[in-house]
Amino acid sequence: MAQKEKIKKALFESNPWWRKKLEINYKDREIYQKLQKYIEAKQIIALTGLRRVGKTTIMLKIIEEKIDSGFAPDNIIYFSFDTFRDLDLSELIEVYSKEYDKNIEDSKYIFLLDEIQKIDNWEEQVKRLYDFHENIKIIISGSESLFVRKKSKESLAGRMFEFKIESLSFKEFLSFKGLKSKPLGLYEKELAKAFEDFMFSGGFPELVNMKDKDFIKNYIRETVVEKVLFRDIPLIYPIRDVSILESIFKIISGNPGQIIEINKLASEVGLSRRVVSLYLGYLENSYLIKRIFNFSRNQRKSAKKLKKYYPTIPALGFIYGNEDVNPKIFENILVLQTGTNFFWRDAYKNEVDIVLDEEKKIVPIEIKYGEIKDIKGLLKFMELFDIKKRFRYFKRRGKRTESR
Repeated sequence: MAQKEKIKKALFESNPWWRKKLEINYKDREIYQKLQKYIEAKQIIALTGLRRVGKTTIMLKIIEEKIDSGFAPDNIIYFSFDTFRDLDLSELIEVYSKEYDKNIEDSKYIFLLDEIQKIDNWEEQVKRLYDFHENIKIIISGSESLFVRKKSKESLAGRMFEFKIESLSFKEFLSFKGLKSKPLGLYEKELAKAFEDFMFSGGFPELVNMKDKDFIKNYIRETVVEKVLFRDIPLIYPIRDVSILESIFKIISGNPGQIIEINKLASEVGLSRRVVSLYLGYLENSYLIKRIFNFSRNQRKSAKKLKKYYPTIPALGFIYGNEDVNPKIFENILVLQTGTNFFWRDAYKNEVDIVLDEEKKIVPIEIKYGEIKDIKGLLKFMELFDIKKRFRYFKRRGKRTESR
């Protein structure tokens, strides 16, 4: 089939609202409330995040709301570049204009371009569309951080607002399941059970009501991890050996929160320190892992000190970890849910699991999967940094307790 015919077919199949009423199964996301105010702005909206976290669903919600507000349905164009990696935007617009008798200068249009990072020189192509067509609103998505490269920042500076779509928070997970959380004392048992399900589901919207653990493992491994490792990353970055990239990822996923020493890891996988450092960067830019830093009031010192790595899918601990992985997954979830960028460890191995540093307020958090018997590290941190407030999270007999 010729390229233009493929584009025409993809446009027809991907834009059913041109022919009938759009119906979507959407449940509210916290991030949607934040990006709504930017939909009418001229600037490009960029949605980034891991595969299967709901970027396309949010795009469809935007489409639904625009149609409901009176926007012409056939002037809203959704297109995924996941299988069109050699396509130019100009060719897409040409096919759309010719086949559907459109002049993109004569009205307002919305272009929703999914997996935009898959095409060459996407930054310049989007920039030209933005600069020369004031009547077009552009919304793009990518399963890679779109601003990670200097070229992207320079080309689109001032033209784009980026929103990272995370996997579900526990609050969103409860909402998706239709469960209540307040008053806490009344729903404690239900919440404890829901949290166990949340730990295993990885926070993926499509797995919220899935009970089959083998299905969940296969879904995470095959539709997310393997596609990112073996398709997405090699397409964008120069990878010598994808199997070594996979090995590094499994090392982190099987033991979340470990301090990674680059030289030691390089020796273990048989690569140079430089290449291992690059591979870790590729995994982080593709949203498969999260790096947090050893806290210091001096940001430059934090960047040079020890670093911990966590998978962004805590449930991978069940797939790649050992039998005693629950405490690590519990810690992993809290690191992601709090959005922290820091832990703390001194030369004497006194340690705090999470350090929140927001609006000039520092809050240390200690996490235990069981009773807390030792808070020496927490107390040492508070003394050293003159902190008055702290949190301790621990889980015992299926319950979560918080103390201050």
